[in-house]
Amino acid sequence: MTEKSFLESTFDVRFYETDALAHVSNTVLAGWFESAREPVFRFFTPEMDLKNWPLIVASYKIDFLAQIFYGKPVTVKTYTSRIGSSSFDVLQELWQDGKRCSRGVTTMVHFDYQSQKSIPIPDNVRQMLSEIMWEEDDE
Repeated sequence: MTEKSFLESTFDVRFYETDALAHVSNTVLAGWFESAREPVFRFFTPEMDLKNWPLIVASYKIDFLAQIFYGKPVTVKTYTSRIGSSSFDVLQELWQDGKRCSRGVTTMVHFDYQSQKSIPIPDNVRQMLSEIMWEEDDE
């Protein structure tokens, strides 16, 4: 099997992100996944120009596979798993202590806020997205 390309972000688990059960609250993962998508956002707008933002979130799903605990960092691996004409799926895995603890998929749409319509993903961005493509047989 060849080494897959992906984007990687590491976060320290903060005390306030834990819940009464002494593990990370389920709501925290959506924020970590969004933060780890920033490099993907930069494919579309390198300057992170919020006045000309080109993306919307159409949906997201998170599967919780194992508990995540305070005191140990977590790593999010970010891939693309589908690239359409104007939308794409971002597949993300959250790891702690060498164990995959969560997996999420977010559907993003390249969007023109003035016309309120989706627009095609530019070829140069499509190329960058394809460089971090998850291969189904690697699962």
